[in-house]
Formats: sequence, C-alpha cells, structure tokens
Amino acid sequence: MTHYDLVIVGTGSGNSILDGRFADWKTAIVERGTFGGTCLNVGCIPTKMFVHTADLARTPSISSRYGVDEQLTGVRWPDIRDRIFGRIDPIAAGGSEYRRHHADNANVTVYDGTGRFTGTKELTVTAPDGQARVITADRFVLAAGSRPNIPFVPGLAEVGYHTSDTIMRLGELPARLGIIGSGFVAAEFAHVFSSLGVEVTLIARSGLLLRHEDTEIATRYTELATTQYDVRLNHETVSATRRADGAIALETLSPGGRDEIVVDEVLVAIGRRPNSDLLDPAATGVTVDEDERVVVDAHQQTVVEGIYALGDLSSLYQLKHVANHEARVVQHNLLHPDDPIESDHRYVPSAVFGSPQIASVGLTEEQAQEQNVEYVVGRAEYAGIAYGWAMENTSGFAKVLADPKTGLLLGAHIIGPQASSILQPVIQAMSFGLDAHTMARGQYWIHPALPELVENALLNIPLGKS
Repeated sequence: MTHYDLVIVGTGSGNSILDGRFADWKTAIVERGTFGGTCLNVGCIPTKMFVHTADLARTPSISSRYGVDEQLTGVRWPDIRDRIFGRIDPIAAGGSEYRRHHADNANVTVYDGTGRFTGTKELTVTAPDGQARVITADRFVLAAGSRPNIPFVPGLAEVGYHTSDTIMRLGELPARLGIIGSGFVAAEFAHVFSSLGVEVTLIARSGLLLRHEDTEIATRYTELATTQYDVRLNHETVSATRRADGAIALETLSPGGRDEIVVDEVLVAIGRRPNSDLLDPAATGVTVDEDERVVVDAHQQTVVEGIYALGDLSSLYQLKHVANHEARVVQHNLLHPDDPIESDHRYVPSAVFGSPQIASVGLTEEQAQEQNVEYVVGRAEYAGIAYGWAMENTSGFAKVLADPKTGLLLGAHIIGPQASSILQPVIQAMSFGLDAHTMARGQYWIHPALPELVENALLNIPLGKS
C-alpha cells in the first residue's frame, strides 16, 4: 500500500490540474482507458474533425443554387479516418509519456487500470493483467468521466453495434447506417455519415429530435433532418437480428405498428452515464444522486473532506468546457483550501455540430414558463441579414429571451450556419450583465457579417426602448 498527497482518477480534464505548483506533491494518476479522456480520444475533438470533413463533402449538394456546379466524386474513408487519428493518437501517447517520464513529473506515478474504492480514502487499482494495487491519499480528485448508455434490445449484442467510442474507427464505410437515438451525438454522426454518402436512418423513441433544445429550435431541426435522413419518430427498437446476407434487421414498434429497418451497421447514441459505478464511491463515503452523478458542492467537493469530483462524473453538463472550468476550480481549492472558490454554472452554453448547427445558452421558453420567469422574445432570421441573404439561407433563425423590466438576457438559441460562433457575444453579455439594448446599440456590428443576426434579434425584443 502506497500513500500519496493526491490521487487523480481520470486523465481528461483532471490531468490538467497538475502544474509546477504541485511539483512537491506526491501524486498518483489512475487511468483505465486511453490517456487524455473522452474529449481528445472519442469525443469533441475527433468528432469535430469529422464534422468539418462532412461540411466539405456536403458542399456540392447545395452549390448549384449559387451557379456553381460541383460534384462529389468520392470519399476516401481510410484517409479521412487516418488523418484524424494520425493526429490525435500521438497527442494521447505524448500526454502519457510526459506524465510517466518527464522530469517535471518526478513525483507523479501513473497507474493503468480501473480504480475502485475499497475503504475510506483507499483505492484499489486493478490493472488490465488483473494485478491489483492499493493506494491511499489525503486528497482525491474524481474525474473518471462517463461512457455510452446501452439499451436492452434483444439480439443487439449478438449482431454487434457501435457507440461513439468505436464508430469513428470503422474499417470501411457502410452503405446503410442505423442510428438509435435522437440527441446531439445522433445528430452529429447523422450529418457526418450522410455527407460521406451513407444512407442514414435515425430511430427516435420521441416525437422530436434534439428535444432538450428550445422547442422551436428542435422542431425546425426535426423538419430539416427529415429532408436529409430517413427519420423514424416515435419508434422504439425492440429487436435486432443478423440476416443471411450479413445485414442487420432492426425491428421497431411505433403507433403505426411494427417496422423492419435493414442496415449494415448500428450506432447506439442514447446518451452517456457517469462512471461512478466503477468507482464504488460509497465505500469511501461519497454520495451519488438518482442519476448516478457524484454529488458535489459549489467548491466541487464531495461530502467527504478532501475528495473532489468534476466533469461528466458529477456534472449535469456533459461538456468539456464545463469540465475544464471545474478543473480550474478544483486546482485552486487544492492549493488554497482556506480560500476556496466556487464553480460558476450560471450561463453554460452548448452546441450541436450537425446539419444545421445549433447553439444555445440559458433558459428555453419552456423552462422560463415552467419556472414562472417573466420574459419577452426577440427573433431574427438569417434571411433577414445581408450575409444570410447572400447564403440564401431560408431556414435558420435566432431567438433571444430577456427580462421585460431590466432587459437582461435570459437565454439565446440559434439554428443555422456557424451558430456556435455567433452565440458567443450573447454568452459574454449574460456573464457580465449587459442588457439587450446596450448590447445592441452600444457597439458596432460588422456589416455584412453573420453576427448581425444577434443584433437584429436583440433589436426585435419588445422592451419599449428606441
């Protein structure tokens, strides 16, 4: 049994905590998978590299409206895949090498394997070869992330399926891909594979795709998705079988009866679950909520003094920028326990890099109504601004919610090109208390540029100001 000053479980955002200020701390890092965590290896970074490729591949399908006749003559899947992971895999390997062997990390020990609490501040790490090591520490940072949820569908395990962890490393593109799910992972991979020439079927249990977004946004996205993919709303996948020709038959149940969807590969994209069950936090006194998230306070500390948690393991927001923020909070609180700071989750933005893009921050209209928050709405369409007109975009729009008395922004939601970038000024205004009128009239907006969409939406808020 070896004792440490600090043990960090997980090498995603948790790995960023260690810097020169921890040089004298005896530290252990525990990693059960690939160094670097979800975002680097199977999440936001590789997926957006695929999305950018998909955006390029999709251009010929819409270019003729501008008088440009383009053709997509083919895609080289192995080249696409290997370009992406040829850049990412060395970063993961380099991060591991740095922590294990660089002089900066002389007091750091890396343990490969799954850590599980077996006593108060006692962690047993079981390596891939089955060897177990017991380590203890004064302080722990639990940053073990999450993993894909897998539904129980009879026959699915036998026929084989992919998750976001594996789908990007396919040996070859399938002709037909069935995606079980209706959230952001499903939306992004539908865009990627459809743009590369794959026939995509989206199988959604609900009657709306991206239903956690503002309903107007989700409704518009669902309408647009049905023009790009075979969308099966209100369909529950009830069985999977392998046919004699090698294809996979998915049986679904809907209000209209039973259907059979034949595909070559299946992607399960119904969300992610925290890895808390792998840690057995109760063994050290740490609590979890009904959704298996480790419970933390505003300082990111669990109910056990000296044990912190961050990221997907504990956060309602399964977002890398949130995990990074929480890691900075934990870092400060480890170094300055007598002067702790709190995480700021007031205005957490998110984006879906599908076709089209979606970005949002703050309250949706439905949330405002549920919480009895007074609000007014301003809307603007891409077609109403010069650059959107040049793009001939007739489907994208923005909506902003504001307090009718103060003009302070309560939320914003955008669907359309570059939504994730256009949203940023709204996040800034909300974070620093800038009201809608001041934001719209107190600065220049580049003309003609896409941020004018936000300017127009702000000006359309009925606040009674000229």
